[in-house]
Amino acid sequence: MQPRNMSMSGVVDLAAVKAAGEAKVKAEQARAEAARQGGGGAVPPSALVIDVDEAGFESDVLQRSAEVPVVIDFWAEWCEPCKQLGPLLERLALEYKGRFVLAKVDVDANQMLMQQFGIQGIPAVFAVVAGQALPLFQGAAPEAQIRQTLDQLIQVGEERFGLTGIEVDQDAEGADRVPAEVPAGPYDALLEAAVQALDANDFAGAVQAYKNVLSDDPANTEAKLGLAQAELLSRVKDMDAQRVREDAAANPADVAAQLAAADLDLVGGHVEDAFGRLVETVRRTLGDDRDAARVRLLELFEVIGPDDPRVVAARTALARVLF
Repeated sequence: MQPRNMSMSGVVDLAAVKAAGEAKVKAEQARAEAARQGGGGAVPPSALVIDVDEAGFESDVLQRSAEVPVVIDFWAEWCEPCKQLGPLLERLALEYKGRFVLAKVDVDANQMLMQQFGIQGIPAVFAVVAGQALPLFQGAAPEAQIRQTLDQLIQVGEERFGLTGIEVDQDAEGADRVPAEVPAGPYDALLEAAVQALDANDFAGAVQAYKNVLSDDPANTEAKLGLAQAELLSRVKDMDAQRVREDAAANPADVAAQLAAADLDLVGGHVEDAFGRLVETVRRTLGDDRDAARVRLLELFEVIGPDDPRVVAARTALARVLF
């Protein structure tokens, strides 16, 4: 598990329920109706990436999701990670040739959509499949991980909802503007190796690969995030969760016990609990113990991402107890 990324398990769970079968029937009916009306033909590549607002959400996303998975990229102009993720998603939408459609939503101009999806930090990526909304991931994730998530989404769309994608006319006007494959950067191989190590639960290998990148490029955002995640997963992999939580409850003054419990909280998705536990530990301790709790809290901030509102709130709380 990588804490900052939303799990694909929701897709599988959703596909297992009765709604999946009903959605599949609706998708087939929608395609049949489009065929009767002379629609459903090939679309130009430009139709694979669309800007969506609140007024057009129903037609551009909900209705379209009856024939193809729609991936939604929630972004803003001021968001630096969005500027990394957005072009990558656009390139993949063209590369996948109609297996999914990318809808881009500017959260500053579409606050209602942001609230409806419960967006707490951007970039955030969701999917709508046959009218069903699913969280995919949050933050500028590595390309290999994004591809894996998209492949899973497409597979679920086909097997559970009968969505086979849309036909793309590669000879249409603008097709020649499909961007070529971006050349691999100097750190792409190391970052890919780190992702593969994480997938294989080789956390030590992932940590070393990310450190190799940061030794040359200390500001590399992807490597900093990956390192924080890998170190967290390495710490919790052999923990007895029940015992850790019992120790933390029985020994509130034991800093090591509180650090371990905070790690488990974060991995379990209880972000506010993890932050609150460590802020309280900082408040009640002094010297090396306080510093250990403060450093661990900063490390967990890296896992979630600096723009996340929960991180912003916890930073404020930390400043109060420190100063």
